[in-house]
Amino acid sequence: MSEGTSILKSKWVQLALGVICMMSISSPQYVWALFTKPIMGQLGVTLTELQVTFSILIVLQTFFSPFQGYLVDKFGPRLLLSIGTILTGLSWVLSANLTTVSNLYITYGVLGGLGTGIVYIGVVGLMVRWFPNNRGFAVGMVAAGYGIGALLTTFPISNSLAESGLQGTLTFFGYLIGVVGLLAAQGIRVPHADRVQTAGQIEAAASGVAPKTMLKTPVFWLMFLMMSMMSTSGLMVISQMGAFAKDFGITSATVFGMAALPLALTIDRVTNGLTRPFFGWVSDKLGREYTMTIAFGLEAIAMFLWVMTRSDPLMFVLLSGIVFFGWGEIFSLFPSTLTDTFGQKHATTNYGFLYMAQGVGSIIGGPIAAYIHGVADSWIPVFAIMIALDATAAILAFFVLRPMRAKYMQARAA
Repeated sequence: MSEGTSILKSKWVQLALGVICMMSISSPQYVWALFTKPIMGQLGVTLTELQVTFSILIVLQTFFSPFQGYLVDKFGPRLLLSIGTILTGLSWVLSANLTTVSNLYITYGVLGGLGTGIVYIGVVGLMVRWFPNNRGFAVGMVAAGYGIGALLTTFPISNSLAESGLQGTLTFFGYLIGVVGLLAAQGIRVPHADRVQTAGQIEAAASGVAPKTMLKTPVFWLMFLMMSMMSTSGLMVISQMGAFAKDFGITSATVFGMAALPLALTIDRVTNGLTRPFFGWVSDKLGREYTMTIAFGLEAIAMFLWVMTRSDPLMFVLLSGIVFFGWGEIFSLFPSTLTDTFGQKHATTNYGFLYMAQGVGSIIGGPIAAYIHGVADSWIPVFAIMIALDATAAILAFFVLRPMRAKYMQARAA
């Protein structure tokens, strides 16, 4: 056995490679806002027409995830992650010289959505297998890589757009993210049985509930409902934050000499990333449902205080960070809880079905928030709904999911 092969069998090396893969695919979603204005100028389209591209990206990333997870389980993560990273980079390279918005839908939207979805599902499914005793932490780390990975590219892409234009930027960074992700994917390995220490863990790794059976269980649909509620609440904030900051009079305010809204958005990205490994680690120690109750309750309380102090720029900035600290952990808690419940064998495909809840949130979160605000001419009803969703999810975690999951696992063991 070569030294290189031996190193690749380290779960920590696999975790690092997974984080790199996730960081390489984060830019299509998180820096999209930088491209909207120059693309509108190049193609001569409206913002409404252009935003269909982003919707396609998110929908294909989430609603195709069960199929993508099945492919990863069938053909292995190394091959599929390689394909996913190539598709992601290619989506930008091909978008660089387009002259019609319909072609942009296919390149940036379809190729980007399929590519990022394969990598996201594949990496999460791999980590729950490499870290059977620390799933929350490991999944949280790779999810954080996706959440804050675009921080490394946001300013360089912004500068490149000013200096090299849209075509040069998309081409250069398309090749860059594709090559970085592809190189990291070459080191990806599936854990072998000799990595599992106990007989119980070997049995758990070999067994697992198939998706067809899982979809018939009430405990899965309760988790799907809870993740949909939390996703909807969080995406209501993400999609409308600029709008309600303007209505609250925050847009022109400064905090510590910096513009309040950009400062809040920067802090939000950091806390949204940090919360994933933090609460994942807490759940490894304290238990999944107890941690859900704490985190979801924290967001509900922060939301309430946020709207109560909405005209105070300093509180707006600080509480927005706490709100995102109480939201981002859904991407570590739910996949860990799902694999704990239904086993490792079909973990990637199974999480693909649960991850569709994020798609539900992306579809209803933004439009519903905008519609309610339009009808009520106020953001207060929107905040009331977000607080209710968070608080209900916290209560369900403690009083319903905890006993239901315990009963299911006892029955499965028997």
